[in-house]
Amino acid sequence: MAKSRGELIVERLRNFQASTADVEASAVVSVDGLIIASALPANVEEDRVSAMSAAMISLGERIAGELRRGVLEQVYIRGKNGYVILMAVGEEAVLTVLARESAKLGLIFLDMRRVVEDLEALL
Repeated sequence: MAKSRGELIVERLRNFQASTADVEASAVVSVDGLIIASALPANVEEDRVSAMSAAMISLGERIAGELRRGVLEQVYIRGKNGYVILMAVGEEAVLTVLARESAKLGLIFLDMRRVVEDLEALL
C-alpha cells in the first residue's frame, strides 16, 4: 500500500533526525499554526510548537522585510540548553528543528536546506 503524504513527511523528518547529530526533534507546521507532521518527543506539545513556529516565522518575515534584509531564510533562537531553528518550506509551511547546545549549526543548516527541498516536493 502506498504511503500517505503525511507518512512520507514524517519518514523524512525521522531520517533527518537519525542522520544529523544533535537534532532532538523536528516538525513541519503550516503558516497558520497547524501541525502538518512531526517527530517530536512525547514531552513536547505539538500544538504549542506549531503555534509558536507560525508566530516566529511571521515575525521574522516582517522584520526581514521592514529592515530590507531580503527574503527570510531562517530564524534561530539560542537558549542555554540548545537551539530552535525555523526555516520556511515554500510559502505555506515551516520546518522547526530543536537542536542540542553542542550542535554544529553549519551542518544542521545544510541538512535542513536539503530537507526543505524534499518537503517542498511533497507539499
